[in-house]
Amino acid sequence: MHLDVQDLRNFYYRRPLGRAAQKIVRAEVLNFWPEAKGQTVCGFGFAVPFLRPYLSDARRVVACMPAPQGVIRWPQQMPNVSVLCEETRWPLETGHVDKLLVVHGLETSEQPGALMQECWRVLGPGGTALFIVANRAGLWSRSDRTPFGFGRPYSQSQLESQLREHGFLPERHTTTLFQPPSERRFWRKTAGMWEGLGGRLSMVLAGGVLMVLASKRVHAPTSTGLRATVRKPLEVLKPKPEAKPV
Repeated sequence: MHLDVQDLRNFYYRRPLGRAAQKIVRAEVLNFWPEAKGQTVCGFGFAVPFLRPYLSDARRVVACMPAPQGVIRWPQQMPNVSVLCEETRWPLETGHVDKLLVVHGLETSEQPGALMQECWRVLGPGGTALFIVANRAGLWSRSDRTPFGFGRPYSQSQLESQLREHGFLPERHTTTLFQPPSERRFWRKTAGMWEGLGGRLSMVLAGGVLMVLASKRVHAPTSTGLRATVRKPLEVLKPKPEAKPV
């Protein structure tokens, strides 16, 4: 079940915990995709807090928001790029997206398989998709005070297995948000320390958010394209019979 778009907006833009999460996750997104000059960038779910860095240089930015969630106008004071869509039918041409960001979309979807098929459809050759989900082993998936506490959390192996089943090739992954999902002053003041420790001790401390970068895998055609069978392909190499005297 999708969260309401107003709750998502309030979390990321009005609550200190949400603004901290936005900053940390956006920095990791930029590590995967430093720029998008001349490219088409699409976000699905509630990806708008992490799409802003690409507004200036991307050829086109589109924020698809599923109907059960609702839609808001975004970005403020600029031409709107957000659109309401069906969860598994986006108003985008096949194979035209260079970068696809899925946040608060997969784990709350009632049709995750069909959603991944739609992700595969819109992604172009050479394009990449970045899936951001709640980490099953992290604290954020266990607290319903944040959007990452709703829906189905994933482990890395679960997410990568599902991606492979739907035509994606996982390439890189990371976890982030090591700070506790708490609004209390002590945890807010020590958030930077927890993020630093988590980055160095990720084998011990589980990040609250899992991020997996995947590319579109296109299967090679099963037919060689050669319809006719050449029965004697080396016939031309045989010596010609000598001509009979007249």
